[in-house]
Amino acid sequence: MSFSIYVTGLMMGLSLIVAIGAQNAFILRQGLRNEHVFMVCLACALSDAALILLGVTSLQQIARLLPWLDPVMRYGGAAFLAWYGAKSLYSALRSSATLAALEAKTTSFRQTLATCLALTWLNPHVYLDTVVLLGTISTRYPGQQASFAAGAMTGSFLFFFALGYGATRLRPIFSRPSSWRMLETLVAFTMWIIAFKLLGGM
Repeated sequence: MSFSIYVTGLMMGLSLIVAIGAQNAFILRQGLRNEHVFMVCLACALSDAALILLGVTSLQQIARLLPWLDPVMRYGGAAFLAWYGAKSLYSALRSSATLAALEAKTTSFRQTLATCLALTWLNPHVYLDTVVLLGTISTRYPGQQASFAAGAMTGSFLFFFALGYGATRLRPIFSRPSSWRMLETLVAFTMWIIAFKLLGGM
């Protein structure tokens, strides 16, 4: 394994997921609630790893065999993100609860995991970042794609777990109702912006 290419993959993987998005906003929320954090982080990291592997090994074949996949993922993902954003905004407008009260309203593990996987696999931007961009970049390193992919996968694991468990340091801030409402509003507009970009083909 080439260490320099591994580091390149690591840095590229981190650069693509560090900006707030559907996955990151959800992980942050779960971290603040201290609810199913490990499994949410693991599900996101494993999903990213699978998509990175898919992009590095099969990008050209996928584009050739499934030309209809792009519009299906784009509109389906936009609809889901629009719904999730509306749900978050409703929570922000109607709820005066603090973080402690919200923690009492726990969400089942199955429901949490289903939402996490939907935010990951129904968001075409995830495919753009992992399958298309990282898959394309990996072609610059013929014979060393495995090193690049391993680095990118490591970046996903490091970032998601750092975000999920690092959110606990923000818990004192989110003990105030106003801070939680601001987070829910940020999540809502993040989801809507991503959905708008998807519909615009960006």
